[in-house]
Amino acid sequence: MKPNIDYKALFAATPSPYLVLGPDLVIVDVNEAYLHATGRSRQDLVGQYLFDAFPDNPADESADGVQNLDASLRRVLRWRQPDTMAVQKYDIPVPSRPGAFEERWWSPINTPVLGTDGRVAWIIHRVEDVTEFVRSRPPKPTGGPLDRREEMEAELYARARELQRLNEELRQAHARERQVAVTLQGAMLHSPDLDRHRNVAVRYLPAVGSLNVCGDWYDVVDLPEGSFGVAVGDVVGHGLEAATVMGMLRSALSAAVRALTEPAKSLEVLGLYARSVEGALATTAAQAVIDTRHQRIAYSSAGHLPPVLVHADGTYDLLDRATDPPLGARPEHVPRPQASLPYTPGDILVLYTDGLIERRGEDIDVSLHRLTNAIAPHTRMSPDRLADALLARLGVAGGARDDIALIVVRL
Repeated sequence: MKPNIDYKALFAATPSPYLVLGPDLVIVDVNEAYLHATGRSRQDLVGQYLFDAFPDNPADESADGVQNLDASLRRVLRWRQPDTMAVQKYDIPVPSRPGAFEERWWSPINTPVLGTDGRVAWIIHRVEDVTEFVRSRPPKPTGGPLDRREEMEAELYARARELQRLNEELRQAHARERQVAVTLQGAMLHSPDLDRHRNVAVRYLPAVGSLNVCGDWYDVVDLPEGSFGVAVGDVVGHGLEAATVMGMLRSALSAAVRALTEPAKSLEVLGLYARSVEGALATTAAQAVIDTRHQRIAYSSAGHLPPVLVHADGTYDLLDRATDPPLGARPEHVPRPQASLPYTPGDILVLYTDGLIERRGEDIDVSLHRLTNAIAPHTRMSPDRLADALLARLGVAGGARDDIALIVVRL
């Protein structure tokens, strides 16, 4: 049986000082250890903006605690990953003496807690008070020589501050590189027709640790007589090389389906083209065409995981009756299969790449079952909310080991 744990009591009793912040950096909760460490009461802190409760010491011209902590918290909100800070000198107000501050040294770590929509709902700010360690020896008279222990402590602190400065420079450099990569990837994944489809939501997440340029893609294409096509694909590999191949194949498939309007024939053209593109072999792709007049979906797959059609009652169909090998897997050209099925207005169609569901050592049927279970309770959500809920429920809102491309269509 699952134990009945009182997590509120557990949080209150935790010996390390903890502060819980909202995304607006307002204090929403605090444990007893934090109150003891700062000499404050819950009434003093809960509901206060963090830096109103703990401003910089105005008497210390070199104080940078607010600046450093704010930068760390902003990184947590942006990247949705924990951020460990170097040892900080961050003096705190003395409650019994208005305007007075007490020297304090802290070792902080800031950790995001994600909500069901994949966004940061709270930040856990955990600190350890290391003031006694830093001030463990009485200071020497001015100008007096330092003993070996004091020299080591001074050197340790100097290195910690230098490491913090270098880490901040690296973060800024990485942020610039990532922004360039985001711009490039955004340009490569731009779908002009997507703006006309409020019933379609798309998401792209790079593999964790990548520069945001990878080989997965999505596309939305308007076709004659009220039909439209949706497609996802996955080029083997990561980085700029895979992204370059992705851009070429995505453009080719987009052009092919506009001319041919049939998923199977479009993938046949893509397969022939892929033979002349280095790095394109073994790419997988799924193309579906939605006929809104007759309420039918035609589809074909080149070695890709099956799209899912989820009905309002929670039942679903896997679009797995027209699956062929990946691009270039056959030595000679063979026509690709195509299948179709009807849909009911209000149904949800989901196309995705393997990073969304595949887990190391797990059978693919288990992964597909987890996906359908994640969709079924949320069929009444808007496509945008459902896309975010899917990423959160499948534990990949912050990215996964592999790239993720996702399309959610309310039919």
